[in-house]
Amino acid sequence: MSRIKNIKARQILDSRGNPTLEVDLITTNNIIGRASIPSGASKGANEVFELRDNDKNIFSGNGVLKAIYNVTNMIAPELIGKSIFDQIEIDKLMINLDGTNNKRVLGGNSILAVSIATAKAASIEIGLPIYKYIGGIFTNFLPIPLVNIINGGKHSNASIAFQEFMIVPIKCNNFLDSLKISHNIFYQLKNLLNKKKISTSLGDEGGFTPNFNGAEEVLDQILESIHLSGYEPYDDVSIAIDCAASEFYVNGKYDYSIFEKKTETSYIKSREEHAEYLSFLINKYPIISIEDGMAENDYKGWKILTNEIGDQIQLVGDDLFVTQIDKLKNGVERNIANSILIKLNQVGTLTETIETINFAKKSKYQNIISHRSGDTEDSFISNLSVAFNIQQIKTGSICRSERTSKYNELLRIEEEIGKNSCYSKWDF
Repeated sequence: MSRIKNIKARQILDSRGNPTLEVDLITTNNIIGRASIPSGASKGANEVFELRDNDKNIFSGNGVLKAIYNVTNMIAPELIGKSIFDQIEIDKLMINLDGTNNKRVLGGNSILAVSIATAKAASIEIGLPIYKYIGGIFTNFLPIPLVNIINGGKHSNASIAFQEFMIVPIKCNNFLDSLKISHNIFYQLKNLLNKKKISTSLGDEGGFTPNFNGAEEVLDQILESIHLSGYEPYDDVSIAIDCAASEFYVNGKYDYSIFEKKTETSYIKSREEHAEYLSFLINKYPIISIEDGMAENDYKGWKILTNEIGDQIQLVGDDLFVTQIDKLKNGVERNIANSILIKLNQVGTLTETIETINFAKKSKYQNIISHRSGDTEDSFISNLSVAFNIQQIKTGSICRSERTSKYNELLRIEEEIGKNSCYSKWDF
């Protein structure tokens, strides 16, 4: 049985040009499992701790030399000699070695890199694709992509409060078709913006960053692009929004003017008014999913929103749940939201991530696998989505290599599964 021989760590750059951690886990059979860790700009307050050097003279304080030290000097000595197939034991050993509830000692990025590298090495050793090694032989569903086409909030300089506007190709025969549809609409939107002499610069996740006057103007342009591409809203393509509401929640109010630079008092809404506005939007536009519609700690707001539209569309908790099973259990008990965004680096190990996925399924909450705004070319999340037959994935726009690497991996997986592959159906 192959065991861990060595663990190396290095500093590489993510899609924003900031340092991030990459780990090579080397087995006694000289197999290498490699994992690199993304980073978010809009982070939930309860995410596990991301260890940075905080030396302002080097990489603006974003270096990860401390994380590298922890991997090579604290984690590696404890894991060398362990079987690479003991994933749960290895993850628990690192959790206990850290000893804190948010991985503050070793860093969630240090622990996660080793966790994923272990699984990758084991899959190579056994000769199985990573999705099959993790998920078993009954893994054949390709997820519906939620394709980012316009960025707002913290992901761009556009004066739009909501962070992401996505298209959802729901009527496709396969994953390749979903990308064809998304490509058509993305470039139709680009042509539309060019004709109107509106900027087509790109945000962190590859969506356009036009200087629109709020969400409705964004949605109008997306709807026009869908029509011009020859598709029918709802039937062929729908829309998803990530409000990232925690970013403009101040003193119990939702202050759109933080991003939209308006002075009118109408841009500052109570939780009831904010919920009413989101309800108005889903009745006016083909919106089928809203992520982080309320702030992460505004449980009253989440309850209002869930009661208002939770039986009509998908309500996704990202900052609300931060991929942690105790946070999700709290949400289930409160009966708020109905779906969860899954981000590995919010919780810090593969084992904990899988526990959360399984609890969500048991609780009949939809899972959506997600990237981060500062990402790498590592395509592990594509494999994770297929491993658990998860029906949706968020990995940004259809440009920028750190985004397309995930789509390309799903195309390879679809080809590999062949005639037995299935494209997920929207069944909310």
